[in-house]
Amino acid sequence: MPTHLSVNVNAIAQLRNRRNLPWPSVVGLSRIAMQAGAYGITVHPRPDERHIRRTDVFDLSDMLRREFKTAEFNIEGYPSEDFLALCERARPDQVTLVPDDPAQSTSDHGWDTAKDAALLTRVVARLKAQGMRVSLFLDADPGLVAGARATGADRVELYTGPYGGAFAEAEAKAERDKLKATAEAARAAGLGVNAGHDLTLDNLPPLVAAIPFLAEVSIGHALTADALIHGMTETVKLYRRACGDKG
Repeated sequence: MPTHLSVNVNAIAQLRNRRNLPWPSVVGLSRIAMQAGAYGITVHPRPDERHIRRTDVFDLSDMLRREFKTAEFNIEGYPSEDFLALCERARPDQVTLVPDDPAQSTSDHGWDTAKDAALLTRVVARLKAQGMRVSLFLDADPGLVAGARATGADRVELYTGPYGGAFAEAEAKAERDKLKATAEAARAAGLGVNAGHDLTLDNLPPLVAAIPFLAEVSIGHALTADALIHGMTETVKLYRRACGDKG
């Protein structure tokens, strides 16, 4: 079974927000991505709304539920009370918890599953009680997996930033091996495995080959950049093929 592709539309929203104009349309381009065969849409709303706005969350949720009934809606973020309340209103299929500081430009590390155990256990239980799948953002370290499992989470999302930033093949293989070891530990613990950050058409196929049970990848920056060249429809098809989807 191919790895599912979730299109992160934060970069589209950030481009829109440069002007007080309604384009590029986050909903419109998400619709095109879904029509091209994407599995779902990911957003990471931040408190300052520098890209995804709260209104985007509900507009996307409405569009997906109305037009793509099997699509997955994934909301990422730090579990502040405001974020949790947003998730409880929007009811996405999956919530990916990320240990972001509001000032960060992008996610750059995963949870310390020992230090953050009490917070994560409480939040995971709250979200799962309302029917949402919960994934925890983790660095490539098998030692973090037992703590993630103890929180009650359903999945982990492997932070692939160091892998995406490794341009020499030897360095990339070393990072890929760490991701593979962490994924195998997660699978052995009964957790599903997602991945995301700095994944591209070039580095995605070797990762999928190394982790053939990878459930889902969330890709935004590179996919949006490629869509400027190829268009959203063709770009989604290219990334689906990179995920092993022959359809």
